[in-house]
Amino acid sequence: MEELLRSQRLLVVAPHADDEVIGSGGLIAKVKDLGGEAFVQVLTVGDVEHYDGGGNAGVGGDTRRSELADAMRVLNVDDHEVLFEDGDAHLRLDQVARRDIVERLERTSRLAIDRIRPTMVVIPAPSYNQDHEAAYLAAMTACRPHLASLKPFQRIVLMADAPQLCWSRVPFKPNFYVDITKYLDLKIEAFRRHGSQQRPDPHNGGAESLRLLALVRGREISVGAAEAYECCRFVL
Repeated sequence: MEELLRSQRLLVVAPHADDEVIGSGGLIAKVKDLGGEAFVQVLTVGDVEHYDGGGNAGVGGDTRRSELADAMRVLNVDDHEVLFEDGDAHLRLDQVARRDIVERLERTSRLAIDRIRPTMVVIPAPSYNQDHEAAYLAAMTACRPHLASLKPFQRIVLMADAPQLCWSRVPFKPNFYVDITKYLDLKIEAFRRHGSQQRPDPHNGGAESLRLLALVRGREISVGAAEAYECCRFVL
């Protein structure tokens, strides 16, 4: 596995800031440590109201951008970007034409697939969250099968795990695991840089839940900690 990851140019597609760490923080850290490249595309960042003890606590888009940048420095990514920074798209990706999202993922963004030519792409799994569902559908289209002679071909396409997927209408069935025992603490540190998104234990969106999920996935393959993925494509 180390030899495989050492040669990868990884692109992680995340619906919102913090999803990139939740699903793939360990993989990003491992690829970078082994000598590969890692890039992150976050689809939307914007103002949002969170339920907070019966009230709503507002978090501004500038805060989310700053937290994302801090987390990316912790993971030492080669580059990251946000595709939609306007308030109209944030938490409303399901109202953006899929063709427009695909266009940015494939062609027009700074880290578009056609430009950085990733060999491995991680995408979000479908879930009850409308932005995650829209991101999944658009990313699957952007990674659709084609002739490698016509456009960059991603030999590995994976769907990322997340604590909330137990509520998904489509069961998450992991069949691709990455041992992140060495990188778990770094993943949690990067997640904590998303300070506005921290939730108290035992909230399923908290740092301790993320750590426990990694420990459970590790036990599934008899290692200390792991990230689990559902493999959509693997071509050698």
